[in-house]
Amino acid sequence: MERRTDLAVEARELAGADVQGVEHYERKENGLDISRLYVKSHQASVKLKKEVGTYITIDVPAMTDNFLSSDERIETIANEIRRLLPVNGLVLVCGLGNIEITPDALGPKTVSRVLATRHIKGEIARSTGLNTLRPVAVMSPGVTGQTGIETFEYIESIIRKVRPTAVVVVDALASRRLSRLGCTLQISDTGISPGAGVQNHRQKITYDTVGIPVIAVGVPTVVDAVTLVSDLLDVDDEKTSYRLNDMLSPDNRKMVVTPKEIDLLIDRASRLISLSLNVALHKNVDVNLIEALM
Repeated sequence: MERRTDLAVEARELAGADVQGVEHYERKENGLDISRLYVKSHQASVKLKKEVGTYITIDVPAMTDNFLSSDERIETIANEIRRLLPVNGLVLVCGLGNIEITPDALGPKTVSRVLATRHIKGEIARSTGLNTLRPVAVMSPGVTGQTGIETFEYIESIIRKVRPTAVVVVDALASRRLSRLGCTLQISDTGISPGAGVQNHRQKITYDTVGIPVIAVGVPTVVDAVTLVSDLLDVDDEKTSYRLNDMLSPDNRKMVVTPKEIDLLIDRASRLISLSLNVALHKNVDVNLIEALM
């Protein structure tokens, strides 16, 4: 039985550390454990079930611990995001998910705190001292059940109109371990498949589908119930796996587990990501000014 995860480091754990075509490095910076995983071949992509590209995983203290704008860890995370962005040009930041469902609200809550600066230009920018801000556009497309529009269709149409040099998508993820919920940040340059975390796959948003770089940023907020129980019981035979799936997915309704303090986790995770994005996008702007503008 497949054990579901959106995290590349967990996919490597499941596939084994000796997969050919995968490079993995670890380091520490400002108290953060940072993992860089490169999927470099089609064979490795098939084995890990991850697209070819770069995956950066940052383990942080439980996100129920607040991060201050002056925290050096914000700059560390921002640098990792900045390395994947084009040096210049407009960036479109999209918050994916359903604001009405707490574990899925990470994207919309994050982009509500990202500075939209595309409209600040000319004399207004100069006179207010904001002429060093990078042009940024922000959107939260909702979900198809709310709008009747596929997320991909929404984002593609905006890209055609405003012509950004890159897209950053923020979304909630699924992990295979409870210990990673709210404690792991994944950044990748491989784009995203909206709804994948809850097995509701929609059309992918990637360089191949939209024509510009797509950087995905996410935090795991749920664990698939079948995956969780299989890991806890160390189930590896097919018969038991099918029984567990029948018991934990009645009428094929997929169950997920999320922490009881999910409201606080989402609030603080969205603040961490938005601060890091704002610092990454506006390299030469003081972080205190950025926080004041949020």
